[in-house]
Amino acid sequence: MTSAITDTQKLLILAIVILSGYLIYLLSPILTPFLISAFLAYLGDPAVDKLQTIKFSRTLSVVFVFFLMIVIGFCFLLIALPLVEDQIRRLIIRIPAMIDWVQLEIMPRLSQYFGLNSEIINFDSLKQSVMEHWQALGNVLGKFVVKISASGQLLLLWFSYLLLVPVVTFYLLRDWDILIDRIAELIPRKYNQVVKRLAKDCDAVLAEFLRGQLLVMIAQGIIYSIGLSIVGLEFSVLIGITAGLVSFVPYLGFIVGVVIAGIAAFMQFHDVIHIIYILIVFGVGQMIEGMLLTPLLVGDKIGLHPVAVIFAVMAGAQLFGFFGMLLALPVAAIITVMLRYFHEQYLDSNLYHT
Repeated sequence: MTSAITDTQKLLILAIVILSGYLIYLLSPILTPFLISAFLAYLGDPAVDKLQTIKFSRTLSVVFVFFLMIVIGFCFLLIALPLVEDQIRRLIIRIPAMIDWVQLEIMPRLSQYFGLNSEIINFDSLKQSVMEHWQALGNVLGKFVVKISASGQLLLLWFSYLLLVPVVTFYLLRDWDILIDRIAELIPRKYNQVVKRLAKDCDAVLAEFLRGQLLVMIAQGIIYSIGLSIVGLEFSVLIGITAGLVSFVPYLGFIVGVVIAGIAAFMQFHDVIHIIYILIVFGVGQMIEGMLLTPLLVGDKIGLHPVAVIFAVMAGAQLFGFFGMLLALPVAAIITVMLRYFHEQYLDSNLYHT
């Protein structure tokens, strides 16, 4: 009788999991702002808890952290986005000149030293093709903006997102500990300790990447951008941000940044000394990251492998779009922790020792 009940419970749990996954898939378009709010609340909760330890009330702590998050968001929108937009616009304008420079300066040297045929690439056709693609992209974006402007429903949707995310974030921040306690009360007492341990491990993995590595990426992007600006590189912010974004893979930000910035510096200054300056900037940034940022913000916890992060984000985007990208890392963290747990159980089992 007990075995039949256990089998029934297993089937019921499996059915609930499948039904929940299908429901999430159907509701993914409207769940996106709630998931963004949960992500922001998760990032802000430790700061709220910290303020509570110094005798601030929960509500006052939430108001302070929430206001700080809004200020940071507005600063990003008002400062970073216009800078990036301006650099992208200037890059598009410079593309024909860059292609001409490669045709006149690089190809003759490649022909001289390696015997390559300088006419193997039709640069005029390449230039025309690149500009047509950029123009087509501009037309698509223009049509997209016109479509949004013409559709009152889409405008209402974006406006509701703009209002919904801050409101939901505030309430989730205020009630975060209550929600966690309510969920913990629903766990069967028999599995309470195991689930608490797994939840703690999931939180450690997510905290490393979302709270720690994210701050490291932002800090490196700022360091690289400032350093390249001091060198005088024209696209310093764009290159610095790109290097910072890919720095979650060890040394990838350094390699990508040095290659792109080195090419840009050689095209802009036509000398070697500025490439040396570029190496110094990224070398100093890498030293700061290794000796200060990672030990301070990430620590020595073992979290998501960089390859797992890349795969999770791409798989989430393929399956559920933008909503899937937001959901990818939490799901990957849970899967990683569960695999470690089952690995430990297997090593302690009779099956392994027989």
